[in-house]
Amino acid sequence: MTQVPAGRVAGPLAIVFALGTAQTIAWASSYYPPAILAAPIARDLGLAPTYVFGALSGALIISGLLGPRVGHAIDTFGGRGLLAVSNLVFVAGLLLLSVAHGIAVLIAAWVLLGIGMGMGLYEAAFATLARIYGSNARRTITGITLIAGFASTLGWPLTTWLAAEYDWRVACQAWAAIHICLALPLNLSLPRAVPWDQQPRPDPGASQRSGRQSETFAMVLLAYMFAAASFVSSGVSAILPTMLVAFGATPAQALLAGALVGPAQVGARLLEAGWLGRFHPLLSARLALLMNPIGVVALVAGGPVLASTFTVLYGAGNGIITIARGTLPLALFGPAGFGRRVGMIALPSRATGALAPLALGVMVEQFGSSALWISALASISAFLALLLLRADQTR
Repeated sequence: MTQVPAGRVAGPLAIVFALGTAQTIAWASSYYPPAILAAPIARDLGLAPTYVFGALSGALIISGLLGPRVGHAIDTFGGRGLLAVSNLVFVAGLLLLSVAHGIAVLIAAWVLLGIGMGMGLYEAAFATLARIYGSNARRTITGITLIAGFASTLGWPLTTWLAAEYDWRVACQAWAAIHICLALPLNLSLPRAVPWDQQPRPDPGASQRSGRQSETFAMVLLAYMFAAASFVSSGVSAILPTMLVAFGATPAQALLAGALVGPAQVGARLLEAGWLGRFHPLLSARLALLMNPIGVVALVAGGPVLASTFTVLYGAGNGIITIARGTLPLALFGPAGFGRRVGMIALPSRATGALAPLALGVMVEQFGSSALWISALASISAFLALLLLRADQTR
């Protein structure tokens, strides 16, 4: 009797729902809480809020450093068990944070959360899907980003309510309970990885068409592109309301425009899942990188009237680039060794994403609203880097 491959036991929709929901919880309980809890945590511990955001930056760097090793482990064993362990690490970090009464425990908690982020956020999820579905993972990668795109939409209100109704410590404990009761079982419900001998065979001529140098060249270009995109995404998100007010928008206009970023991201991901999904991911990534510069030009030319246009374009670009973190390496290099490659490519972007809010904040102080041009130039440089890549360069 022919053995059914382990990765085909559960249907794609069930896997997308399970992993997408688990990813929503992972993001909502690690990356997003400081925006709500930094002030009460700092006040309770007698620190400046900068220390809390600095701890988050350190956690992002830790997660980036872990990326290649985590990816290699998923390449070897699959991601089901590792994602489940990440839930336990998140729980430990959140519980430790909830009992912090000084900076030492605060730092220790964010070290654990950084480890959990390295094991349990998008790169690990993408590698898990590549290990299950091989070269056919593009649609499932898009699917989980559609669900997890609501992490801030769901996470911020829940964290705000818990902190207001109880306090920030209870909010951390509640997220730990959600990991145990919901995210952990969902990750454990994922199928085991398909053995490599059951994966689709790569084109035997691929290795002859691409040498080691071309693969290294492509990885360097991708690493630069994602690092520049992460700098723009993290930096602009941190200064967006202030920047729009500097361009003449009222606080109410800035708030309304900023609220459009989330829907724009989801809309762009739906477009990627539909029409753009018929083309190579290089096309959608190139289009995405142009959206921020076009939005900046529109904002400068039209002023606060076009603030919403800028945020919609900015959000749409971010939405597609998030998907490209998984789909581009998969399309260019294939599923073999995917996790390690994604981890290596993502490492610089973790660093730029951690440093961008501070860097762009300083630039705003020095150059005012002109700092937004810096984000446009970063996006254009990333676009030019992608122009050097061909769809058939490494496959």
